[in-house]
Amino acid sequence: MKHMKKILMLAVAMTAMLTTSCVSKQKYAELQSNYDRLLTEKGELSNSLSDAKIKIAEYTSESKSLAARLAEEQQRNKDLQAQYANLMKSYNRNVEKGQVNISKLVDEINASNKFIKQLVEAKSKSDSLNQALTNKLTRSLTRDEMQDVDVQVLKGVVYISLADNMLYKSGSYEIGPRAGETLSKIAKIITDYKDYEVLVEGNTDDVPISRPNIRNNWDLSALRASSVVQELQTRYGVDPKRLTAAGRGEYNPVAANDSERGKQRNRRTQIIITPKLDQFMELIDQAPADQ
Repeated sequence: MKHMKKILMLAVAMTAMLTTSCVSKQKYAELQSNYDRLLTEKGELSNSLSDAKIKIAEYTSESKSLAARLAEEQQRNKDLQAQYANLMKSYNRNVEKGQVNISKLVDEINASNKFIKQLVEAKSKSDSLNQALTNKLTRSLTRDEMQDVDVQVLKGVVYISLADNMLYKSGSYEIGPRAGETLSKIAKIITDYKDYEVLVEGNTDDVPISRPNIRNNWDLSALRASSVVQELQTRYGVDPKRLTAAGRGEYNPVAANDSERGKQRNRRTQIIITPKLDQFMELIDQAPADQ
């Protein structure tokens, strides 16, 4: 505004001088120069004023934008706090529920551990008894008898395998004189271990039998097992309630039947001594229920 007044005053002065008197060329040139300078300054000031107005408008717009962003961020923060509160409620509910589940799981684990301990103890006891039985039997047999008797413990079961040429008369299911001493020693072991069941199992090779009173190898294997069972009962006093006779014919070989040695191994009678099943059934009944 001051520049505008200066320009107006200068213009009035120049007009007055022109109208009232003659002005020297030098003075006129000086006034004209000042006038032009003032016009230039007026233009620059006008530009500066326009720039200032633009900046004020931009600042005002930016201020409005910052306010909107602040409000938006405040709302987002509020939403996040609400989500956090909901998560904490859910977490607390889950913790309470989890504590119940953990307590239940601990009880189940303890019950399972107790049952495993019982199984381990039962297996350890069974293994010890089986080993003692095996050792006792093998020590009682002579070197010659051990040629026809094989004693093994497999999966908690004692297998006593007897060769047929030691037990039976040739081509027959009748017990031969050689078997007496060996069967008496086995009967003594069976009698001492009263908590064991005894399965006598007959086996043959694959050569068909041709006897008028024996139809096939099934018959022969079953009759041989029955002969051993009855010998243990009647001659050596083994409780018949503990005895079972079974025949497997030629269908449970331990060697190939393509050689005489293989056939001889397959012609065998096994006395299988096992713990009574009711002991294991009682143990199974004690197993923790599966949840």
